[in-house]
Amino acid sequence: MTKSELIEILARRQSHLKAEDVDLAVKSLLEMMGGALASGERIEIRGFGSFSLHYRPPRVGRNPKTGDSVALPGKHVPHFKPGKELREKVSAVQPAPASADESA
Repeated sequence: MTKSELIEILARRQSHLKAEDVDLAVKSLLEMMGGALASGERIEIRGFGSFSLHYRPPRVGRNPKTGDSVALPGKHVPHFKPGKELREKVSAVQPAPASADESA
């Protein structure tokens, strides 16, 4: 599901709200979450999961074209940990069979 699909579904379910208002709300929510993570805050949404930052230490990587070693600096990366309710909900989902295109 894309952001625009989410906005469209929410606007249909909440018919008393204008699509523009739903769009603004979703974009504001994502902007606020991004800002909170950027300032090092942890975000917890009960029943869904939590977003936090994990530190990746510096390491030596490799340039795939030349094979040369490249020093990569340490960095913080976003991390999502699903909550118990979400884990239980998706554990019952059966994976879709792989199509012929994906297995080739």
